[in-house]
Amino acid sequence: MSATQEAAEVAMPQRPGLLARLLREPAAALSLFLVVALLFAAICAPLLAPTDPYDNDLTKVMQPPGSPGLPLGADAQGRDMVTRLLYGLRVSLLMGFVAVLIGGGLGAVLGFLAAFYQRWLDGPVMRLVDIMLSFPAILVGLAIAAIFGPGIFSVVLALSVATIPLMARIVRGSALVVMRLDYIEAARATGMTDARLIWRHLAPNCLSAIFVFATLRFGQVILLGSALSFLGLGAQPPVPELGAMASEGRNFLFFAPHIAVVPCILIFIVVLAFNILGDALRDALDPRLRL
Repeated sequence: MSATQEAAEVAMPQRPGLLARLLREPAAALSLFLVVALLFAAICAPLLAPTDPYDNDLTKVMQPPGSPGLPLGADAQGRDMVTRLLYGLRVSLLMGFVAVLIGGGLGAVLGFLAAFYQRWLDGPVMRLVDIMLSFPAILVGLAIAAIFGPGIFSVVLALSVATIPLMARIVRGSALVVMRLDYIEAARATGMTDARLIWRHLAPNCLSAIFVFATLRFGQVILLGSALSFLGLGAQPPVPELGAMASEGRNFLFFAPHIAVVPCILIFIVVLAFNILGDALRDALDPRLRL
């Protein structure tokens, strides 16, 4: 290594990594810890849950939090709230993950195609996106539930459809910026095929925007999925799901409020953690904010 290269390395301090940039902000570090803890609790629910989520004990019906062996109380069927929350969190996170994966993937494909073939596809794709955005997600959920019947499949399908146009717009905007860069024209000049150009150059440079949006969208999808389940369109009893659990507990708000309040608090924590983490990722991945 020459003396000039050594001097350049000394003069240019190394930039902190993504994890280091997240951990140096208290709110981002706390949100990251909460997200990891929530994912761990959902994945390890069978190991952490003290009882079976479907076992009921009529001697413990609507026991308040702090009762012997029931830290968060029991529901109207005498089922342990801790167990139901762990499995409900598992179902809610799984629904959100599948919806973001499917809807985000299809939306990303539409966004890349609209930006890359702007002359032919941009107009039709964006008009389709506008039409999809004009329908509220709740209305889409009602329509899908009317066709396929209420259930987890209907909720996942509705959330996926609602995610497609949003992801398409984000990806299209990011891809249009990348398409104006010189190295894209240089890659075209070398005779690189369109598919290879999108895969090797366009998509990798849009990953940060996709990742940030997916994180932010995940919290919104959890909230929307819980709302659909609360309305009776999602998971059907006795399947534990946070929105469905809150719906089951609304009839007992005056004498057993914990049945509905505790799932709502957990929904609040999940959505808040993913929203803060998404904002922190956006700041950490923005080159203009890197130190």
